[in-house]
Amino acid sequence: MQRGRVAVYPNPGVGEDSSATESATQEGIGQGNTTDPPAAVATPDADFSDPAGDPLGWEAGYWYNESIVVDQSDGLSDQEMKAYVGRAMARVEYVRQLEFKSSVPVSVISRAEYRSQRDATGQSAESQEFQEWNNQVWEALFAVGESESTQQAIEQTRGSAVAGFYSPRDDEITIVTETPETPTIDNTTLIHELVHAVQDQHYDLTKDRYAATTQDGQLAVDGLIEGDARYVESAYVDRCGNSWECVELPDNTGENSGSSGGPSNLGIFVTIFQPYSDGVGYINHLRESGGWAAVNDRFDSPPVASEQIIHRTDETPQPITYTDRSSAKWDRFESVGQDGSDTVGEASIFVMFWNQARTVGAETVRPQTLTQPTNQYDAYNYIADPSTGWENDRLFPYQTQSGMSTEYGYVWVTTWESNEDATEFRNAYRSILTARDATTPTPTPQQPGSETMNTESTTYVIPDGSYADAFRVTQDGTRVIIVNGPDVDSLDKIRSQPDRSASS
Repeated sequence: MQRGRVAVYPNPGVGEDSSATESATQEGIGQGNTTDPPAAVATPDADFSDPAGDPLGWEAGYWYNESIVVDQSDGLSDQEMKAYVGRAMARVEYVRQLEFKSSVPVSVISRAEYRSQRDATGQSAESQEFQEWNNQVWEALFAVGESESTQQAIEQTRGSAVAGFYSPRDDEITIVTETPETPTIDNTTLIHELVHAVQDQHYDLTKDRYAATTQDGQLAVDGLIEGDARYVESAYVDRCGNSWECVELPDNTGENSGSSGGPSNLGIFVTIFQPYSDGVGYINHLRESGGWAAVNDRFDSPPVASEQIIHRTDETPQPITYTDRSSAKWDRFESVGQDGSDTVGEASIFVMFWNQARTVGAETVRPQTLTQPTNQYDAYNYIADPSTGWENDRLFPYQTQSGMSTEYGYVWVTTWESNEDATEFRNAYRSILTARDATTPTPTPQQPGSETMNTESTTYVIPDGSYADAFRVTQDGTRVIIVNGPDVDSLDKIRSQPDRSASS
């Protein structure tokens, strides 16, 4: 997965690098009551005179409930920008109960310039080895086909959806707009990115604990960071038109905060949106248990799995041991990921099942499940039987030279809380293969003590299309292992069948 915190829009029509956090405008996410009044905010005098010192709720010369004169119909002037940003900082302080330690510069760039910067950053930041490894991770999730580039697919999603981002490396906010000569800024984008700025000033978002080395770990960290920003953003929206007057966008500039045509790859889109959806409820859960102090404490020890964000739990993944049983000609990507592996996690597995039900009619989950959240805080629902009960997974991409070309495969080891959970996952995964017209070659008689003692076929072949490959799907109690290769003969070369004395 592309590292970093990615911004996407909450309505894709379904029913950054590690130094930058990004957001998009959010609408109608149904987050319930987030308007609890802070307890330690100074009350301004009626004339809104400047206070002694620097109390919460006052910043850059503006109180959180002070009126300002800002008209965005002809773009923001420098003076309007100063007032707009200053009062927004005061409002973030008021809601989030954190003091800004310094001012936050805000600049504006065009969407074309943003895409150009992203393309250049992506090309320089990710090695060819990482890209080949990452392609296998997303192919395993049936999100990016063999002839496609995962990096390009992710960048296309980001380039069309991002409205702004905060860079901890540069300590500044950048707004992405279609009209940089006459810039306008949506309230929610500004508030969202200012929350990232105050997070960074207190917790330093460049620290290693916020840069997870797996896809699932990054989704979990993002659930905290983006959930916090969206919670404050929602509390701000709740007050607009009620207790607060807010700066409005001109009617003819809605496209500045919207995507250009929507995401081209919904599998990627819905995966990277999960922290924005479920993170709000996670923050609310922490606040109910211990107020903002509980949220602040979590920044010292961020969540490590998307399961924790989805289910509001402190359960941690159980370790998976893995013994490489490939032939000498098949190699892992030892210098990428965690010893060559990635962990995709519960959120990504849910999206795989949802996306395959939507696109090829796999009998996995009802496609409508995504847009039927189970509580008032989530934008989408990422809970379904085949992905619930996840305990851990490790996905190991492999490669081999075949003449002048390179062939790829992977071993995906998953563990589940019960045999029943493992069986649900296995059956749903097989439904994907069936929906993609996989054939089942005549089973080879298995030796006693092999990985599975089933008499049914465990080998499948998708004959053509973007995912044309051979697959072996086996279950041993709470463990399900998927082996993928270019043809049936390659499966044992990528992972030979063990005897019971061998470590799995």
